[in-house]
Amino acid sequence: MKPDWDGLLLDARLATMQDGGASCGLLDDAALAWKDGTIVFAGPRSALPADARGRAAQVESAAGALVTPGLVDCHTHLVFGGDRAAEFELRLQGASYEEIARAGGGIASSVRATREAGEDALFAASLPRARALLADGVTTVEVKSGYGLDADSELRMLRVARRIGEALGIGVRTTLLSAHALPPEYAGRADDYIDFVCDTIIPAAAAQRLADAVDAFCERIAFTPAQTRRVFEAARRHGLPVKLHADQLSDLDGAALAASFDALSADHLEWTSEDGVRAMAAAGSVAVLLPGAFYALRETRLPPLDQLRAHGVPIAIATDLNPGTSPLLSLRLAMGMACTLFRLTPEEALRGATANAARALGLADRGVLAPGRRADFVVWDVDSPAALCYWIGGPLVREVRIGGRAIAR
Repeated sequence: MKPDWDGLLLDARLATMQDGGASCGLLDDAALAWKDGTIVFAGPRSALPADARGRAAQVESAAGALVTPGLVDCHTHLVFGGDRAAEFELRLQGASYEEIARAGGGIASSVRATREAGEDALFAASLPRARALLADGVTTVEVKSGYGLDADSELRMLRVARRIGEALGIGVRTTLLSAHALPPEYAGRADDYIDFVCDTIIPAAAAQRLADAVDAFCERIAFTPAQTRRVFEAARRHGLPVKLHADQLSDLDGAALAASFDALSADHLEWTSEDGVRAMAAAGSVAVLLPGAFYALRETRLPPLDQLRAHGVPIAIATDLNPGTSPLLSLRLAMGMACTLFRLTPEEALRGATANAARALGLADRGVLAPGRRADFVVWDVDSPAALCYWIGGPLVREVRIGGRAIAR
């Protein structure tokens, strides 16, 4: 018989994520088969066709190991110049995030370093960070701009993000975050800068097909709800979905604002009210929780987990990898932190880094192990979702496949 499957994995403990319950759709003694980058079988080994081995060009055994969908990191800022280690020390000495930002540090310092870096330099600096995520099981990553804050630098960041995907074979979704902070040349002229974002940067990113979505930072130290609304209206005119950094430091009704534009997600959410949660539930927006930033900033106010659960809002987990407030290079560690700091269950954390994270990027073709989905999966050297969150650091990945192709890490 001529093989018509590219690969068949046997003796696996599959976390399919196909059901919405607490089990992660866990199947023992299961099998996974793929062809042309797409899953063609995911289920009990006993349900395989009798001629399954002969149908596969390659047959492997997982030897009882856990197999999950490839992890999806749905909120990162991994393309940037320089670092902000000095600010880490300032925070240890008692300075707040807002105080550092208002003194010219924070995002502004990353803007200076990023603007000074050419495209090749940005690529060289950012590629190792993407490799670190891949080595820990990430097969799709969202990358935001937001450290350029002028048209050339913002578009350069998005081009670098696309190059990273091509270089590593990893899935990349790009998000235009020009409304991240006020650049120095627009000091005291925030509305003028928003005009520039809406009239110049968003149209350019859309015309060059460099952005898959548009984001903004709606906060006291960033942009007002009215300014954010203008950014979202411009995104809508250009056919781009939106996301929002919402309610991280204060409640400006950011989650509700995002929901009013049918946002893919609202992210952070520590100060979100129950009205905001209800609005997200009605809009189908995903709540992206970012425990790395919570940890790095030593925050104490938890996101409204009970309300998110009660209203059925999908919960995703991401690294928020960035130079200032979450220099976190492991989505698996973010999952563990979500369990320890936010009291998620390991099953919720895994769903948050797979199925729900894919939903937060508007991707219906991954995050679940099921026929017709992309053959993005990870074979782990553990046997349960709890173990993924239990181990703090260390290599647990045995194999990563993206579109069925084994990826060098």
